[in-house]
Amino acid sequence: MENTEEVLSETDKQIVKALQEDFPLCEEPYKVLAERVGMDENEFLQRVKVLMAERKIRKMGAVLRHREVGFKANALCAWNVPPEKLDEIAATMIKNPAVSHCYDRTIAPNWNYNLYTMVHAKTREECDSTIEELAKTSGVKDYRVLYSKKEWKKTGMKYFTENVRDL
Repeated sequence: MENTEEVLSETDKQIVKALQEDFPLCEEPYKVLAERVGMDENEFLQRVKVLMAERKIRKMGAVLRHREVGFKANALCAWNVPPEKLDEIAATMIKNPAVSHCYDRTIAPNWNYNLYTMVHAKTREECDSTIEELAKTSGVKDYRVLYSKKEWKKTGMKYFTENVRDL
């Protein structure tokens, strides 16, 4: 596997640094990011497109601080799904807007759950109702609900953090 640090120019590293910081909440966010890197917006966006096409940047996304916008009940649901139905059931569950994450895992000794969903709601009752609806529509009867007790600081992975210029 290639060492990403070796295949990225210093300019590209600055672009990655800019993209991993809080996204500017303004009319022209990419213009602000480009200025932080020391280039114009069109050049910045073109470099981002190239980095994505080369798969040096695979995805970009927002992190919602769900508690701050009113979603106080959060539960990780572990589902015991027949392996041959995993894709089908996951596709059904992700259609529910209360589900923010859905992923499969290898079962472990004494823990036969292989599909996990993160459910967010305003109240625990709403969360329970959503989980019951997921169970009903998927037909999965064996599941465990693990409610969040504390939310830890949400951060994404940070690359090239040394000498961050004016960020």
